[in-house]
Amino acid sequence: MATHSPMHNFTTLIKRLEAATSRLEDIAQSAIDVESAQQTPLITSPTATPQSSTPAPSTRTPVIPPPPPPAAPKPAPPAKEELPEEVEDFNTFVSDVVEKWVKLSDEIGGPVAEQAKQVLKGYQATSKFIHLSTKAKRPDLKGGDATLYQNLIQPIANAITAVNGIKDKAHRSDPFFNHLSAVADSIIVLAWPTIPIKPYKHVQEARDSAQFFGNKVITANKESGDAKHLEWVKSYYNIFPELITYVKEKFSDGLKWNANGPHISEVAKALANASTNGAPAAPAPPAGGAPPPPPPPGPPPVLKINEQKAEPAPAGGLGAVFSELNQGEAVTKGLRKVDKSEMTHKNPSLRASSVVSEGSAARGKSPAPGKKPKPESMRVKKPSKKVLEGNKWTIENYDSPDAPIEIDVEMSHSILISKCTKTTIILRGKANAVTIENTNRLSLVVEDLVSTVDAVKSQNFALQVMGTIPTVLLDQVDSAQIYFSKESSSTRVFTSKSTGVNVNVLGADDDYKELALPDQICSHYDEEKGEMVNEIVSHAG
Repeated sequence: MATHSPMHNFTTLIKRLEAATSRLEDIAQSAIDVESAQQTPLITSPTATPQSSTPAPSTRTPVIPPPPPPAAPKPAPPAKEELPEEVEDFNTFVSDVVEKWVKLSDEIGGPVAEQAKQVLKGYQATSKFIHLSTKAKRPDLKGGDATLYQNLIQPIANAITAVNGIKDKAHRSDPFFNHLSAVADSIIVLAWPTIPIKPYKHVQEARDSAQFFGNKVITANKESGDAKHLEWVKSYYNIFPELITYVKEKFSDGLKWNANGPHISEVAKALANASTNGAPAAPAPPAGGAPPPPPPPGPPPVLKINEQKAEPAPAGGLGAVFSELNQGEAVTKGLRKVDKSEMTHKNPSLRASSVVSEGSAARGKSPAPGKKPKPESMRVKKPSKKVLEGNKWTIENYDSPDAPIEIDVEMSHSILISKCTKTTIILRGKANAVTIENTNRLSLVVEDLVSTVDAVKSQNFALQVMGTIPTVLLDQVDSAQIYFSKESSSTRVFTSKSTGVNVNVLGADDDYKELALPDQICSHYDEEKGEMVNEIVSHAG
């Protein structure tokens, strides 16, 4: 019997397997062709070649495509984060009150609309900062968080700068100058989140700052009967009481930071990466696909401020006192030892005669401590008063009222305004005289007077005359702005012990010209005339 090598047997086996495989493939292809012929109708044409009912054996291996992979299930969109109550309430205030005023500004158009958009951006930036404070713990402003804190409040500062920039571009003759000035003077209200104690008072001060130019808009448009501008002013005024109520309820003692929250830098980065409008994140690609896109870039790098070394304290003063106290027990080495003969508690004769030795007299007697005034919180606040007694109006003890105080006066009426702070008073009609005393940041608008406006011991006083008055008397007034109309440009102003007084006169081009009154007088004796000569001191340079 002939023998075959193992390699010959292996080759024979492979050929047989190939033949069997080819037959199986032919059978499978025949079954597919028959099934296709049964399902598809045969279309004949004059040029078509008749096909045989018996399929020809195929020598090509059929390619069966693999089934498509199952589609990856779409992940459910993440649930929208529920904003804290403080943020929700503030956003409601912005949409209901601020945006209403912005729409009225858009109707006026021009720089008024442009300025209102910047104001809205400031309130939106404030909302984000409040959201940040509800999640992060209080930053260490004395440590390394000061620069980061400044970067986070920078959007609010940018809005304030933009609002003032629009006002600075306008000329006084611009028909919207008073509109822009009212907003610019009060836009500092956006800084209330940075006030640590009673920030609502900061809002009240901003409201008072808006009323001077805002009332000018009211006065000018009441005469022309333009209701659009009157509604614009009232809508802007309405922002402040609503904001005061919100700040009093939520942050009466400043922002409430989260004591258990992470560092402010982590929260700022997380809020920057999160979608601000609540849109769900993009779903991940299926397995085997392209890798997910990289995450968005984080916040800009924090700039480091070059630390400056504190200058050494000069010799003497508090530096020397603390230096000696730090010596410990050695601080008493320089003291003179008192002899027993100089001790009054051991020598009754010294106490009886009230005579002490020269060494004791040199030390002197410490003066009695001065009487300190009561703190503001312990003082009894007197009630506000506005009453007409006979022909005399008395207005006193008003402190930051929510709205200007308006009074209809007659020619026989005299008005006394006393102890009012951050108050705007409007006198409509022609009165006799006005007396002002002990006020701070009082704004007074008068139409006509028979006699004078007499202001005594007042600070930051503002007076606007719409008609005519004979004289204005200022005694011990610090910082005053007086605005005269064309009719009252000849009014005489008398000052005594007053500084920082500026008079604004309306010129022919309807533009106010600011003129400063002298603060210093130089006096010298003239031998020829035999009298004192007084000259105004003018500063140059």
